[in-house]
Amino acid sequence: MNILIVYAHPEPKSFNGALKDAAVEELESQGHTVRVSDLYQANFKAIADRGDFEQQSNPDFFKYQAEQALASEEHGFHPEIQAELDRLFWADFVIFQFPLWWYSVPAILKGWFDRVFAAGTIYGGGLGRYSEGALRGRKAMLSVTVGSAEKGFSPTGIDGDMTTILYHINHGMLYFSGMQPVEPYITYQPARASVDERKAMLASFRQHVKAIDERSLIHYHPNDHFDENHQLKPEHRK
Repeated sequence: MNILIVYAHPEPKSFNGALKDAAVEELESQGHTVRVSDLYQANFKAIADRGDFEQQSNPDFFKYQAEQALASEEHGFHPEIQAELDRLFWADFVIFQFPLWWYSVPAILKGWFDRVFAAGTIYGGGLGRYSEGALRGRKAMLSVTVGSAEKGFSPTGIDGDMTTILYHINHGMLYFSGMQPVEPYITYQPARASVDERKAMLASFRQHVKAIDERSLIHYHPNDHFDENHQLKPEHRK
């Protein structure tokens, strides 16, 4: 497969960096072609603004979504955005490697979604969303490090259920674009682990990505399971 890793951590020697490197090495050893978008190394701009477009449909009133739609028609995205779009459409599988910060992605990665998941290219403008999004046929996986213990991230834990915490990313970003999310890979408390424990964590991750195309998918209903009011049809409410 063609596999894209979107990597968001400011320190190359971090455990996130080690996970990214382990994934590249293991996936390439399995015959996959791997590309990495290292957002911090590239100094990727997190802020969505007028500079993202070569021309503007309305210079007097800036509406980002409308400008994305025009850029999609006219091939008018900033080269930084177009390069990421080209990698996305090249990929069969996308891995997002990042630390969980304030229950979400780092700002630089949120900016990546804001700028790259463009109206008229990923959704809208005649394109669908969710199961009909432009990136359908591709899979995606979150690989996330967290600072608290695993038991805390449960339905009865102090930190909350991890499935619920990651829903806005898996469903609201990945599945919205048409990609099929697989179950996320979570590494708990690597900063508190011993050297041997971190080695075991990396070995476990290598085994996980070794069979990456066999990993369980997150089940989300396709669009045709919903009625005209965007409500799940009775026969699918199980």
